[in-house]
Amino acid sequence: MSNWQSPPPAGPYPFYPGQQGGYPQQNPGYPPNPGYPPNPGYPPNQGYPQGDYNSSYPPAPGFVPPGGNFGQGPPPPQPTSPPFGDQSQRGMYGASYSEDPQNDIKGFEFNDQSIRRGFIRKVYSILMCQLLITLGMIALFLYHKPTRNYVAHHQWLFWVAFAVTIVLLICMSCCSSVRRKAPMNFIFLFVFTGAEGFLLAFASSAYGREEVLMAVGITAAICFALTIFAFQTKWDFTGMHAALFVCLIVLMLFGMIAIFFPGKVMSLVYASLGALLFSMYLIYDTQMMMGGKHKYSLSPEEYIFAALNLYLDVVNIFLYILSIIGASRD
Repeated sequence: MSNWQSPPPAGPYPFYPGQQGGYPQQNPGYPPNPGYPPNPGYPPNQGYPQGDYNSSYPPAPGFVPPGGNFGQGPPPPQPTSPPFGDQSQRGMYGASYSEDPQNDIKGFEFNDQSIRRGFIRKVYSILMCQLLITLGMIALFLYHKPTRNYVAHHQWLFWVAFAVTIVLLICMSCCSSVRRKAPMNFIFLFVFTGAEGFLLAFASSAYGREEVLMAVGITAAICFALTIFAFQTKWDFTGMHAALFVCLIVLMLFGMIAIFFPGKVMSLVYASLGALLFSMYLIYDTQMMMGGKHKYSLSPEEYIFAALNLYLDVVNIFLYILSIIGASRD
């Protein structure tokens, strides 16, 4: 029989002592349950304090709660600041990254600019060594008559040097491992420079000393002015590689046609177009080396390739200027 009953009807019913109304006493044969007495072995439960464990009972032997000793309040907060500094973290390669994205960008640009400046200095140092070697060989052929006569009677040296330049140029242009691994890249580059300097000296020996010196001076002035222009201008020439390549193909076809129609005017036009085209290539290669705001740029690992490109531009400008001077003197 259920102990729950509906409310009693109106009438006299016995109630619990001190009760002002409500339900009648149930099971009058049993005394009311006074409850269980507290266990004398444990202190009364005081509840769970905020952020701590139940401190009513002692912990088991060997149990250590995480975040501090037992019963001593909430665990201490974990440090949130990074271990490398105040609101900053050091990256894999030593770059500093802060919580402010603007500071991150500024630090990265500073590192990138430093690397690019070192790359430019290395490229121009290599280029100066190449030009000094080339100028030394040209001066040897111009001012040392026995050397010039010996090469004139052994023209097979010209073809050997020509084959060496073609093979090394293909290797350094097509094989990235050849132009990136030191010291093999320096060996290939300076062997190529020696062979190319020999070809230029052989070609210069067909002209007079004054003509060669004038061509050297004009080439130096043109290259210096174009380099300053490439560094200062806001125009981006790095996206003109397709147009420059098409102009180079047209110039090659024009040179083949000029072989069958020789003449002073044809030589002047061909040499002038060649000097103009490689002047544009000099600006293009200089901006490729600079990087930064330009659309395309060379990797800092390509210092040999960058020096090779600039050297070939200067050499071609010199040859076409020398051809213009020689054709105008005839």
